[in-house]
Amino acid sequence: MKSKKHFFTVSILTIALTIFSCSKDDDTPTPTTQSTAIPSVYSKIYGATSITSDGTFITIKTSDQPNHKSAYWTNTNSLYEAFTPSATSPSFTGGAFIRAPNNITAQTITLKIPLNPKVATTHSATPMGVMGVALDGVPFFNQYAAGGVSLGGEVNGFDQAWGHPQASGMYHYHVEPYYLTTVKSGATKWGLLGFLLDGFPVYGPKEENNTDPSNLDVYHGHTHATVDFPSGMYHYHISNTAPYINGNGFYGTPGTVTQ
Repeated sequence: MKSKKHFFTVSILTIALTIFSCSKDDDTPTPTTQSTAIPSVYSKIYGATSITSDGTFITIKTSDQPNHKSAYWTNTNSLYEAFTPSATSPSFTGGAFIRAPNNITAQTITLKIPLNPKVATTHSATPMGVMGVALDGVPFFNQYAAGGVSLGGEVNGFDQAWGHPQASGMYHYHVEPYYLTTVKSGATKWGLLGFLLDGFPVYGPKEENNTDPSNLDVYHGHTHATVDFPSGMYHYHISNTAPYINGNGFYGTPGTVTQ
């Protein structure tokens, strides 16, 4: 009997130690991980070569190859089309088109924008060059020409989509992307057009009810609900006069761009 009692005591002790060990393991905090799910709104950027998320930033890569016709494609490209402004295909200025010598050339551009953009404590100026991306993968540039001067006569070189390439062949929009607002969207002049580097969306020159935007701030934006952001979101509105896309800098804190 003594042997059996000893065996029973040892067994109980073994079970207790095992339970304690398991309980201790269960109480160990599990490391938290950020979601890398990509909100569906970013799927509208159909011109991106890839879109990923690390839970803090959305990374958008583009080769900057618009899917619309342009006088700046080489004439061997199926999308090449000479541009003679007309009532159905107007120039940005309403005048003649003056073609620049550059052609559209494939690029390698990576934009890293905040997944959850917030208003900046200190608003930074928009950079020369890429400051955002349109739905067709084409970069947005600010309202200045090289050297930070007014666009001036440069606007005469905007093609039938109201964009043009710079010296390196990087095609871009300084103003309303006419193809997106009039052809792609069915001439509604409203709707999502893309995002700036601070993560805030860019919308067309009209509201969803076809009225002109009101109460725009100095950054050319305001906050309200949209089809894409039913809970409300700050967003920029493009206009046909300077500063065209946004005003006195970024409303939020910009991410980064590499090329």
